[in-house]
Amino acid sequence: MRRVFREDHNMFREQARRFVEREITPYLHEWEKQGIVPKDVWRKAGEMGLLCSTVPEEYGGAGGDYGHSAVMIEELARANATAVGFTTHSEIVAPYLIAYGSEEQKLKWLPEMVSGNIIGVIAMSEPGIGSDLRSMRTQVRREGDEYVVSGQKTFITNGGNADLVVTATKLDPASRDLTLICIETDRQGFSKGKLLDKIGLKGQDTAELFFDEVRVPVSNRLGEENKGFKYLTHQLAWERLIIGLRAAQSIETLFEETLEYTRERKVFGHSVFDFQNTRFKLAEVKAQATMLRVFVDDCLERVMRDELPADVAAMAKLLGSELQGKMLDELLQLHGGYGFMSEYKIGRAWVDARVARIYGGTSEIMKEIISRNF
Repeated sequence: MRRVFREDHNMFREQARRFVEREITPYLHEWEKQGIVPKDVWRKAGEMGLLCSTVPEEYGGAGGDYGHSAVMIEELARANATAVGFTTHSEIVAPYLIAYGSEEQKLKWLPEMVSGNIIGVIAMSEPGIGSDLRSMRTQVRREGDEYVVSGQKTFITNGGNADLVVTATKLDPASRDLTLICIETDRQGFSKGKLLDKIGLKGQDTAELFFDEVRVPVSNRLGEENKGFKYLTHQLAWERLIIGLRAAQSIETLFEETLEYTRERKVFGHSVFDFQNTRFKLAEVKAQATMLRVFVDDCLERVMRDELPADVAAMAKLLGSELQGKMLDELLQLHGGYGFMSEYKIGRAWVDARVARIYGGTSEIMKEIISRNF
Protein backbone atom coordinates (compact mmCIF):
# COMPACT_ATOMS: atom_id res chain seq x y z
CA MET A 1 0.00 0.00 0.00
CA ARG A 2 1.28 3.44 -0.93
CA ARG A 3 0.67 5.91 1.90
CA VAL A 4 0.03 8.81 -0.48
CA PHE A 5 -3.38 7.30 -1.30
CA ARG A 6 -6.48 7.18 0.90
CA GLU A 7 -9.21 4.56 0.80
CA ASP A 8 -11.34 6.68 -1.55
CA HIS A 9 -8.38 6.84 -3.95
CA ASN A 10 -8.05 3.05 -3.84
CA MET A 11 -11.77 2.60 -4.53
CA PHE A 12 -11.48 5.00 -7.45
CA ARG A 13 -8.57 2.93 -8.78
CA GLU A 14 -10.70 -0.21 -8.87
CA GLN A 15 -13.34 1.65 -10.87
CA ALA A 16 -10.76 3.17 -13.24
CA ARG A 17 -9.01 -0.16 -13.79
CA ARG A 18 -12.24 -1.97 -14.63
CA PHE A 19 -13.12 0.73 -17.15
CA VAL A 20 -9.68 0.64 -18.81
CA GLU A 21 -9.73 -3.16 -19.03
CA ARG A 22 -13.25 -3.20 -20.48
CA GLU A 23 -13.48 -0.10 -22.67
CA ILE A 24 -9.90 0.73 -23.67
CA THR A 25 -7.42 -2.16 -23.68
CA PRO A 26 -9.31 -4.38 -26.19
CA TYR A 27 -9.46 -1.56 -28.75
CA LEU A 28 -6.00 0.00 -28.57
CA HIS A 29 -4.71 -1.67 -31.73
CA GLU A 30 -7.78 -0.54 -33.68
CA TRP A 31 -7.42 3.04 -32.49
CA GLU A 32 -3.72 3.04 -33.37
CA LYS A 33 -4.66 2.16 -36.94
CA GLN A 34 -7.29 4.90 -37.02
CA GLY A 35 -5.04 7.44 -35.30
CA ILE A 36 -7.84 8.62 -33.02
CA VAL A 37 -9.96 7.49 -30.06
CA PRO A 38 -13.73 7.59 -30.78
CA LYS A 39 -15.66 10.28 -28.95
CA ASP A 40 -18.13 7.78 -27.54
CA VAL A 41 -15.30 6.40 -25.38
CA TRP A 42 -14.92 9.86 -23.85
CA ARG A 43 -18.63 10.01 -23.08
CA LYS A 44 -18.51 6.55 -21.48
CA ALA A 45 -15.64 7.71 -19.28
CA GLY A 46 -17.65 10.79 -18.39
CA GLU A 47 -20.64 8.69 -17.40
CA MET A 48 -18.37 6.71 -15.06
CA GLY A 49 -17.00 9.87 -13.44
CA LEU A 50 -13.48 9.27 -14.74
CA LEU A 51 -12.91 12.62 -16.44
CA CYS A 52 -11.87 15.88 -14.76
CA SER A 53 -11.94 14.40 -11.26
CA THR A 54 -10.73 17.62 -9.61
CA VAL A 55 -13.62 19.73 -10.94
CA PRO A 56 -15.75 20.98 -8.00
CA GLU A 57 -19.21 19.55 -7.52
CA GLU A 58 -20.91 22.86 -8.36
CA TYR A 59 -19.56 22.52 -11.91
CA GLY A 60 -20.55 18.89 -12.37
CA GLY A 61 -17.38 17.26 -11.09
CA ALA A 62 -16.62 14.93 -8.21
CA GLY A 63 -14.58 17.47 -6.26
CA GLY A 64 -11.61 15.14 -6.03
CA ASP A 65 -7.92 15.95 -5.61
CA TYR A 66 -4.65 15.23 -7.35
CA GLY A 67 -4.65 11.78 -5.77
CA HIS A 68 -7.68 10.84 -7.86
CA SER A 69 -5.97 12.39 -10.88
CA ALA A 70 -2.85 10.31 -10.26
CA VAL A 71 -4.92 7.13 -10.08
CA MET A 72 -6.38 7.68 -13.55
CA ILE A 73 -3.00 8.67 -14.97
CA GLU A 74 -1.44 5.49 -13.59
CA GLU A 75 -4.20 3.17 -14.77
CA LEU A 76 -3.87 4.47 -18.32
CA ALA A 77 -0.09 4.05 -18.07
CA ARG A 78 -0.52 0.51 -16.72
CA ALA A 79 -2.39 -0.41 -19.92
CA ASN A 80 0.07 1.54 -22.07
CA ALA A 81 -2.90 3.68 -23.06
CA THR A 82 -1.20 7.06 -22.75
CA ALA A 83 -2.39 7.70 -26.31
CA VAL A 84 -5.91 8.01 -24.90
CA GLY A 85 -5.83 11.74 -24.28
CA PHE A 86 -7.94 11.90 -21.12
CA THR A 87 -5.04 13.34 -19.14
CA THR A 88 -4.54 16.48 -21.24
CA HIS A 89 -8.28 17.14 -21.12
CA SER A 90 -8.76 16.39 -17.41
CA GLU A 91 -5.45 17.39 -15.84
CA ILE A 92 -4.30 20.34 -17.95
CA VAL A 93 -7.27 22.06 -19.60
CA ALA A 94 -9.78 21.65 -16.76
CA PRO A 95 -7.36 22.97 -14.09
CA TYR A 96 -6.76 26.10 -16.19
CA LEU A 97 -10.49 26.76 -16.26
CA ILE A 98 -10.82 26.04 -12.54
CA ALA A 99 -7.92 28.34 -11.63
CA TYR A 100 -8.42 31.24 -14.02
CA GLY A 101 -11.88 30.94 -15.56
CA SER A 102 -14.76 33.27 -14.88
CA GLU A 103 -17.90 31.92 -13.25
CA GLU A 104 -19.61 32.09 -16.64
CA GLN A 105 -16.83 30.06 -18.27
CA LYS A 106 -16.84 27.43 -15.54
CA LEU A 107 -20.61 26.95 -15.72
CA LYS A 108 -20.54 26.85 -19.52
CA TRP A 109 -17.66 24.46 -20.19
CA LEU A 110 -16.69 22.42 -17.12
CA PRO A 111 -19.89 20.30 -16.85
CA GLU A 112 -19.59 19.44 -20.54
CA MET A 113 -15.93 18.48 -20.10
CA VAL A 114 -16.77 16.30 -17.09
CA SER A 115 -19.39 14.47 -19.17
CA GLY A 116 -17.06 14.03 -22.15
CA ASN A 117 -19.38 15.96 -24.44
CA ILE A 118 -16.69 18.62 -24.92
CA ILE A 119 -13.04 17.67 -25.39
CA GLY A 120 -10.61 20.36 -24.33
CA VAL A 121 -7.06 20.98 -25.56
CA ILE A 122 -4.25 23.38 -24.76
CA ALA A 123 -2.60 25.02 -27.79
CA MET A 124 0.88 26.37 -27.05
CA SER A 125 3.41 24.80 -29.45
CA GLU A 126 4.02 26.39 -32.83
CA PRO A 127 6.15 25.40 -35.82
CA GLY A 128 9.78 26.30 -35.30
CA ILE A 129 9.71 27.67 -31.72
CA GLY A 130 10.41 24.52 -29.70
CA SER A 131 10.22 25.13 -25.95
CA ASP A 132 10.52 28.92 -26.26
CA LEU A 133 6.85 29.74 -25.74
CA ARG A 134 7.41 33.47 -25.51
CA SER A 135 8.60 33.59 -29.12
CA MET A 136 5.24 32.33 -30.45
CA ARG A 137 3.63 34.23 -33.31
CA THR A 138 -0.11 33.56 -32.92
CA GLN A 139 -1.65 37.01 -32.57
CA VAL A 140 -4.84 38.42 -31.12
CA ARG A 141 -6.26 41.91 -31.44
CA ARG A 142 -9.27 43.45 -29.77
CA GLU A 143 -12.08 44.94 -31.80
CA GLY A 144 -14.81 46.25 -29.52
CA ASP A 145 -16.33 43.34 -27.63
CA GLU A 146 -14.45 40.74 -29.65
CA TYR A 147 -10.97 39.26 -29.98
CA VAL A 148 -9.67 38.29 -33.41
CA VAL A 149 -7.12 35.46 -33.45
CA SER A 150 -4.73 34.53 -36.27
CA GLY A 151 -1.94 31.97 -36.28
CA GLN A 152 -1.03 28.31 -36.25
CA LYS A 153 -0.38 25.69 -33.59
CA THR A 154 1.21 22.26 -33.95
CA PHE A 155 1.70 18.99 -32.02
CA ILE A 156 -1.67 19.53 -30.33
CA THR A 157 -2.78 16.51 -28.30
CA ASN A 158 -6.47 15.67 -28.93
CA GLY A 159 -6.36 18.13 -31.84
CA GLY A 160 -8.55 15.99 -34.05
CA ASN A 161 -11.26 15.54 -31.41
CA ALA A 162 -10.97 19.06 -30.00
CA ASP A 163 -14.09 21.07 -29.21
CA LEU A 164 -12.55 23.78 -27.02
CA VAL A 165 -9.02 25.15 -27.48
CA VAL A 166 -7.26 27.14 -24.74
CA THR A 167 -5.00 29.10 -27.06
CA ALA A 168 -1.84 31.00 -26.16
CA THR A 169 -1.64 34.26 -28.12
CA LYS A 170 0.08 37.64 -28.20
CA LEU A 171 -1.60 41.04 -28.18
CA ASP A 172 1.68 42.70 -29.14
CA PRO A 173 3.94 40.77 -31.56
CA ALA A 174 7.00 42.55 -30.16
CA SER A 175 6.14 41.63 -26.57
CA ARG A 176 6.91 38.38 -24.79
CA ASP A 177 3.66 38.55 -22.81
CA LEU A 178 0.95 35.98 -23.57
CA THR A 179 -2.84 36.07 -23.37
CA LEU A 180 -4.98 32.90 -23.17
CA ILE A 181 -8.12 32.79 -25.32
CA CYS A 182 -10.70 29.98 -25.24
CA ILE A 183 -11.83 29.17 -28.78
CA GLU A 184 -14.67 26.82 -29.71
CA THR A 185 -13.74 24.77 -32.77
CA ASP A 186 -17.00 25.46 -34.61
CA ARG A 187 -16.17 29.16 -35.00
CA GLN A 188 -15.67 30.58 -38.47
CA GLY A 189 -12.02 30.77 -39.48
CA PHE A 190 -10.91 27.90 -37.28
CA SER A 191 -9.72 24.69 -38.96
CA LYS A 192 -7.88 21.48 -38.14
CA GLY A 193 -5.03 20.05 -40.18
CA LYS A 194 -4.68 16.36 -40.91
CA LEU A 195 -3.67 14.09 -38.06
CA LEU A 196 0.11 14.00 -37.70
CA ASP A 197 1.88 10.71 -38.41
CA LYS A 198 4.02 9.95 -35.35
CA ILE A 199 6.42 7.10 -34.58
CA GLY A 200 4.63 6.42 -31.27
CA LEU A 201 1.38 7.22 -29.46
CA LYS A 202 -0.32 6.41 -32.73
CA GLY A 203 -3.78 6.23 -31.21
CA GLN A 204 -3.52 9.85 -30.08
CA ASP A 205 -5.05 12.40 -32.45
CA THR A 206 -2.21 14.91 -32.63
CA ALA A 207 -2.90 17.69 -35.11
CA GLU A 208 -2.12 21.17 -36.36
CA LEU A 209 -4.68 23.89 -35.67
CA PHE A 210 -5.21 27.00 -37.80
CA PHE A 211 -6.75 30.34 -36.81
CA ASP A 212 -7.73 32.61 -39.70
CA GLU A 213 -9.22 35.78 -38.22
CA VAL A 214 -11.24 33.76 -35.71
CA ARG A 215 -13.60 35.99 -33.76
CA VAL A 216 -14.59 35.25 -30.18
CA PRO A 217 -16.25 37.41 -27.52
CA VAL A 218 -14.01 39.12 -24.98
CA SER A 219 -15.67 36.92 -22.37
CA ASN A 220 -13.72 33.99 -23.86
CA ARG A 221 -10.44 35.36 -22.51
CA LEU A 222 -9.05 33.17 -19.74
CA GLY A 223 -7.83 35.34 -16.90
CA GLU A 224 -6.26 38.72 -17.56
CA GLU A 225 -4.55 40.06 -20.63
CA ASN A 226 -0.78 39.52 -20.80
CA LYS A 227 -0.81 37.16 -17.81
CA GLY A 228 -0.84 33.95 -19.84
CA PHE A 229 2.80 33.04 -19.37
CA LYS A 230 2.43 33.32 -15.60
CA TYR A 231 -0.61 31.04 -15.75
CA LEU A 232 1.18 28.50 -17.93
CA THR A 233 4.24 28.31 -15.73
CA HIS A 234 2.16 27.99 -12.55
CA GLN A 235 0.49 24.86 -13.93
CA LEU A 236 3.67 23.35 -15.39
CA ALA A 237 4.83 21.74 -12.12
CA TRP A 238 1.78 19.46 -12.08
CA GLU A 239 2.01 18.82 -15.83
CA ARG A 240 5.61 17.68 -15.47
CA LEU A 241 4.87 15.49 -12.48
CA ILE A 242 2.24 13.76 -14.62
CA ILE A 243 5.05 12.57 -16.90
CA GLY A 244 7.01 11.32 -13.90
CA LEU A 245 3.97 9.42 -12.59
CA ARG A 246 3.41 7.82 -15.97
CA ALA A 247 7.04 6.78 -16.20
CA ALA A 248 7.06 5.15 -12.76
CA GLN A 249 3.91 3.16 -13.50
CA SER A 250 5.12 2.16 -16.96
CA ILE A 251 8.42 0.80 -15.64
CA GLU A 252 6.72 -1.11 -12.81
CA THR A 253 4.12 -2.66 -15.10
CA LEU A 254 6.57 -3.68 -17.80
CA PHE A 255 8.95 -5.06 -15.14
CA GLU A 256 6.24 -7.39 -13.85
CA GLU A 257 5.29 -8.51 -17.35
CA THR A 258 8.92 -9.06 -18.33
CA LEU A 259 9.57 -11.04 -15.15
CA GLU A 260 6.70 -13.34 -16.06
CA TYR A 261 7.86 -13.59 -19.68
CA THR A 262 11.45 -14.54 -18.76
CA ARG A 263 10.22 -17.25 -16.43
CA GLU A 264 8.09 -18.81 -19.16
CA ARG A 265 10.36 -18.33 -22.18
CA LYS A 266 12.76 -21.24 -22.78
CA VAL A 267 16.20 -20.88 -24.39
CA PHE A 268 18.78 -23.72 -24.63
CA GLY A 269 16.64 -25.82 -22.32
CA HIS A 270 16.41 -23.19 -19.60
CA SER A 271 14.09 -20.31 -18.86
CA VAL A 272 15.50 -16.91 -19.75
CA PHE A 273 15.20 -16.07 -16.06
CA ASP A 274 17.67 -18.82 -15.16
CA PHE A 275 20.53 -16.88 -16.71
CA GLN A 276 22.38 -14.65 -14.26
CA ASN A 277 22.46 -11.77 -16.74
CA THR A 278 18.65 -11.75 -16.85
CA ARG A 279 18.30 -11.71 -13.07
CA PHE A 280 20.89 -8.93 -12.76
CA LYS A 281 19.14 -6.82 -15.39
CA LEU A 282 15.79 -7.30 -13.68
CA ALA A 283 17.35 -6.47 -10.31
CA GLU A 284 18.65 -3.20 -11.71
CA VAL A 285 15.26 -2.28 -13.16
CA LYS A 286 13.53 -3.13 -9.87
CA ALA A 287 15.95 -0.97 -7.89
CA GLN A 288 15.62 1.98 -10.26
CA ALA A 289 11.83 1.64 -10.36
CA THR A 290 11.63 1.60 -6.56
CA MET A 291 13.79 4.70 -6.30
CA LEU A 292 11.66 6.56 -8.86
CA ARG A 293 8.41 5.51 -7.19
CA VAL A 294 9.51 6.83 -3.79
CA PHE A 295 10.48 10.15 -5.34
CA VAL A 296 7.35 10.71 -7.45
CA ASP A 297 5.08 9.70 -4.57
CA ASP A 298 6.81 12.30 -2.42
CA CYS A 299 6.24 14.83 -5.21
CA LEU A 300 2.58 13.80 -5.38
CA GLU A 301 2.17 14.38 -1.65
CA ARG A 302 3.74 17.82 -2.10
CA VAL A 303 1.58 18.79 -5.07
CA MET A 304 -1.51 17.74 -3.10
CA ARG A 305 -0.43 20.31 -0.51
CA ASP A 306 0.32 22.84 -3.26
CA GLU A 307 3.98 22.78 -2.19
CA LEU A 308 5.77 21.31 -5.22
CA PRO A 309 8.58 23.64 -6.40
CA ALA A 310 9.19 24.03 -10.13
CA ASP A 311 12.72 22.66 -9.95
CA VAL A 312 11.63 19.52 -8.08
CA ALA A 313 8.86 18.94 -10.63
CA ALA A 314 11.49 19.31 -13.35
CA MET A 315 13.56 16.65 -11.58
CA ALA A 316 10.59 14.28 -11.54
CA LYS A 317 10.02 14.83 -15.24
CA LEU A 318 13.71 14.55 -16.13
CA LEU A 319 14.45 11.45 -14.05
CA GLY A 320 11.17 9.76 -14.88
CA SER A 321 11.37 10.16 -18.64
CA GLU A 322 15.08 9.32 -18.85
CA LEU A 323 14.75 6.24 -16.63
CA GLN A 324 11.69 5.08 -18.52
CA GLY A 325 13.60 5.14 -21.78
CA LYS A 326 16.59 3.27 -20.36
CA MET A 327 14.68 0.70 -18.33
CA LEU A 328 12.17 -0.15 -21.07
CA ASP A 329 15.10 -0.62 -23.42
CA GLU A 330 16.59 -3.17 -21.02
CA LEU A 331 13.24 -4.94 -20.65
CA LEU A 332 12.71 -5.04 -24.40
CA GLN A 333 16.15 -6.65 -24.81
CA LEU A 334 15.10 -9.47 -22.50
CA HIS A 335 12.23 -10.24 -24.86
CA GLY A 336 14.63 -10.85 -27.74
CA GLY A 337 13.08 -10.63 -31.20
CA TYR A 338 9.57 -10.70 -29.76
CA GLY A 339 10.25 -7.39 -28.08
CA PHE A 340 10.43 -5.80 -31.51
CA MET A 341 6.95 -7.03 -32.43
CA SER A 342 4.12 -4.52 -32.04
CA GLU A 343 1.82 -7.22 -30.67
CA TYR A 344 3.89 -7.18 -27.48
CA LYS A 345 3.20 -4.35 -25.07
CA ILE A 346 6.89 -3.79 -24.34
CA GLY A 347 7.61 -2.86 -27.98
CA ARG A 348 4.74 -0.36 -28.17
CA ALA A 349 5.58 1.08 -24.75
CA TRP A 350 9.25 1.50 -25.70
CA VAL A 351 8.32 3.54 -28.79
CA ASP A 352 5.62 5.54 -26.98
CA ALA A 353 8.01 6.44 -24.16
CA ARG A 354 10.45 8.26 -26.41
CA VAL A 355 8.39 11.43 -26.58
CA ALA A 356 8.40 11.78 -22.77
CA ARG A 357 11.89 13.26 -23.05
CA ILE A 358 10.53 15.91 -25.43
CA TYR A 359 7.02 17.05 -24.54
CA GLY A 360 6.30 19.00 -21.40
CA GLY A 361 9.71 20.59 -21.90
CA THR A 362 12.73 18.67 -23.20
CA SER A 363 15.22 17.01 -20.88
CA GLU A 364 17.63 19.83 -21.70
CA ILE A 365 15.09 22.44 -20.57
CA MET A 366 14.51 20.47 -17.35
CA LYS A 367 18.26 20.61 -16.64
CA GLU A 368 18.23 24.35 -17.24
CA ILE A 369 15.35 24.84 -14.79
CA ILE A 370 17.06 22.71 -12.16
CA SER A 371 20.39 24.49 -12.59
CA ARG A 372 18.82 27.92 -12.01
CA ASN A 373 18.33 26.97 -8.34
CA PHE A 374 21.98 26.14 -7.66
